[in-house]
Amino acid sequence: MAIGRTRKPPVALIAGPTASGKSALALEFAKRSGGVIVNADSAQIYHGLPILSAAPTAKERSEVEHRLYGVRDPAEPCSAAEWAEMARKEIAEVHSEGRPPILVGGTGLYIRTLLDGIAPVPPIDATIRERVRSQSVEQNRTELESADPEAASRLRSTDKTRIARALEVVLSTGLTLGQWQRHREGGIRSEIALKSLILLPPREWLYARCDQRFERMFEDGAVDEVKALLARGLDPSLPAMRAIGVREIASYLSGDITREQAIAAGQQATRNYAKRQYTWFAHQPPHEWPRFTEPVQGHAMDEALALL
Repeated sequence: MAIGRTRKPPVALIAGPTASGKSALALEFAKRSGGVIVNADSAQIYHGLPILSAAPTAKERSEVEHRLYGVRDPAEPCSAAEWAEMARKEIAEVHSEGRPPILVGGTGLYIRTLLDGIAPVPPIDATIRERVRSQSVEQNRTELESADPEAASRLRSTDKTRIARALEVVLSTGLTLGQWQRHREGGIRSEIALKSLILLPPREWLYARCDQRFERMFEDGAVDEVKALLARGLDPSLPAMRAIGVREIASYLSGDITREQAIAAGQQATRNYAKRQYTWFAHQPPHEWPRFTEPVQGHAMDEALALL
């Protein structure tokens, strides 16, 4: 994928659930294309958790340039809009250097915000926000069913954060979040020549990889990462504190569960996360984006690369 072949600057996107082989594919593609890998994973943006977030290793980063990995302090949450702004700058800089950017990650909200922009929702009335955030998820869900039935039917009944967000938007602005999102601003989709690939390998293979990887993380230093994170006394609601594996390892460190129980719980949490991502990437991105359904290894690696 060379700069100059199209009138619009090219951007490659490799996305899919955790443990699906995105990083390995991106590394090989970057070596062949001279590209720069740009992180699109909400956990890998925080520093201090390279093992637990499965960030690129030091060796991989020495082979190919990587950007937006470990650039945010765990005490500072990074919204999709903030990441998109950082990614836009990195993409423009890589283009100015005559190289192709390669977006890699599994955070669908990040990717959608970058490509399609963000809904111009005005600031939420502080009184409404305080009331909504003080109510239980059950109370907010019941109120949302009346105020925004579409959102209530779409969101999981236990999704406290998104239910509260949908409710406070409609109560504060008079328009539903869905109505606001039909008028997104700031996306780069129309400005680039996007070449995308979604990795959706067989679920059995994916879940086995999730299990193997979490156990390996436990051996390779994830426990020390969580210990250092806990020592900072951060708000447990911060995104970095809710990263997959943090709660399970924290319970192990406090003596509430055994090492084996922590590994099993972390594996289950990883599989659950992969399942949610799998469903999102199978259905949410445009139908014309290719879905690659083989494990990215051996000859399949070349087949996947041929699609980029």
